[in-house]
Amino acid sequence: MIIIAVANQKGGVGKTTTAINMATAMAATGWKTLLIDLDPQGNASTGLGIANDAREMSSYDLLVDQAELSACTLPTDIPGLDIVPATQDLSGAEVELVAIKDRTNRLAACLANRPENSFSHYDICFIDCPPSLSLLTLNALCAADTLLVPLQCEFFALEGLSQLLQTVERVQERFNPDLGIVGIALTMFDRRNRLTDQVADDVRDCLGALVFENVIPRNVRLSEAPSHGMPALIYDHNCTGSRAYIGLARELIERLPDRRKAA
Repeated sequence: MIIIAVANQKGGVGKTTTAINMATAMAATGWKTLLIDLDPQGNASTGLGIANDAREMSSYDLLVDQAELSACTLPTDIPGLDIVPATQDLSGAEVELVAIKDRTNRLAACLANRPENSFSHYDICFIDCPPSLSLLTLNALCAADTLLVPLQCEFFALEGLSQLLQTVERVQERFNPDLGIVGIALTMFDRRNRLTDQVADDVRDCLGALVFENVIPRNVRLSEAPSHGMPALIYDHNCTGSRAYIGLARELIERLPDRRKAA
C-alpha cells in the first residue's frame, strides 16, 4: 500500500478538497483507496457524507488508543473508497500524546500492524492533515511514503511552502528517511489574476518537475460539493475543477511506484 500525506500548514489552500477528490479519482480508476481524516475539523469526513453520529470510532481512537484500523474504518458512497473519519476529540490528541513514548510513530504503527485479511486489498492511502505543523501532521509524515502538497497561488503560500520543505528535511533526518515528495499541486488558480501566473511561474522555476502540470482552478462547484456531502467529481463530473482533478490523478499515477496491493 502506498501512503500519501496531503499536507500544507497554511489553511485555506484546498488541502481537504484535494484529498477528497484525489481519493475519489483513484478509487474511480480501480485503486482500492483509504482516506484517513487527521484534521480535528473533520472536513474530509463531512465532504464524503459521513454524519457525526456515524463516527463512533475515529482517527482519535486510532492514534490515542491504538484501536484496530478495521474498527475505525467506514465505507463511503464511493465504490472502492473507505474512510477513517475524524471528530473534535482529535483536537485533544496532541496533549494526550505528549507523555507517550514514540509519540511521532503512532499512526505508522497502526498502519504497519494492520491485519492482512482486512487491509491487504488497499492499494493506496491518503492522509488529510490539519493546517499546521503539529504532532498530528508529524505522525502523518512519519507514516507516509510520500507527500502531496496543495499550494495556493498567492505570495504568502510560498513562504509556507518553504517552512514545510524544511520540516520535511527534518523528518527525513530524524524519523522517516524514506519520505519523499510526489509533487506540488497548484490550487485556486485564477487566470484573470496576473499574480496567480507570477506565483505559478516562480514555483515552477524553483521546483521544476516536482510541480504537477495540471492546476486546480477557482471553481464554484468545488466549493459547493462539500455542502452536499460528496466530492466534486460526483457532484459535477464535468465542471472545470473536476476535470482538473482527473488530470491531476493521471499525473499522480504516472509518478507512483508499481506497488499496488503491496504489503
